[in-house]
Amino acid sequence: MLLIPAIDLKDGRCVRLKQGDMEASTTFGEDPAAMARRWLDAGARRLHLVDLNGAFAGKPVNEPAIKAILAEVGDEIPVQLGGGIRDLDTIERYLDDGLSFVIIGTAAVKNPGFLRDACTAFGGHIIVGLDAKDGKVATDGWSKLTGHEVIDLAQKFQDYGVEGVIYTDIGRDGMLSGINIEATVKLAQALSIPVIASGGLKGLADIERLCEVEGEGVEGVICGRAIYTGDLDFAAAQARADALNGEA
Repeated sequence: MLLIPAIDLKDGRCVRLKQGDMEASTTFGEDPAAMARRWLDAGARRLHLVDLNGAFAGKPVNEPAIKAILAEVGDEIPVQLGGGIRDLDTIERYLDDGLSFVIIGTAAVKNPGFLRDACTAFGGHIIVGLDAKDGKVATDGWSKLTGHEVIDLAQKFQDYGVEGVIYTDIGRDGMLSGINIEATVKLAQALSIPVIASGGLKGLADIERLCEVEGEGVEGVICGRAIYTGDLDFAAAQARADALNGEA
């Protein structure tokens, strides 16, 4: 089970939102590169970056902070990024800068042809982010709920050649209310590509429950607010996951 620290970027700083609300943000660090180093030193095997301003603007906004993180990490571990990625030129630039995976969310739902083109041009580097509430996909920084069923869209995108799916229950994100294990497993069982859980991670009990369903196709979990508030000790949690999976 891969525990993936999230670094959410707003105005060049590291923040966490509650349920995607840009007005309900808490700043946890002024130096994104130093935050990346913190999680590297704690044993992270992948980092998850979000350009929050970019997600709302529909174009990259926090590129200087992202480049600083990539320079700090180098080739030590993979880094994935979502937020404001709407064209192939942006993907190419980010991959050239050293990103391992680009996450396409809103654009995948609104313009599936773009996602298909991205998978064709940059095979092996594209992850789709599906944010949902009550099984329905949301777009535009979670501000719009569509009629699309998560599983139906995920299966279609799997056929396009995406590397995996990040599934976020937006009703729980940033709320420390616990991962929606049931919905995550249901999605993973419907796919042959890995699913990464996201939204609401509360503590070690969530990690242990996720380890129990790793065999269903749940590869990892995004760790957000809980590792910043201290509700979850990241290094201890990754060690516990490794022990449960016989990797310790």
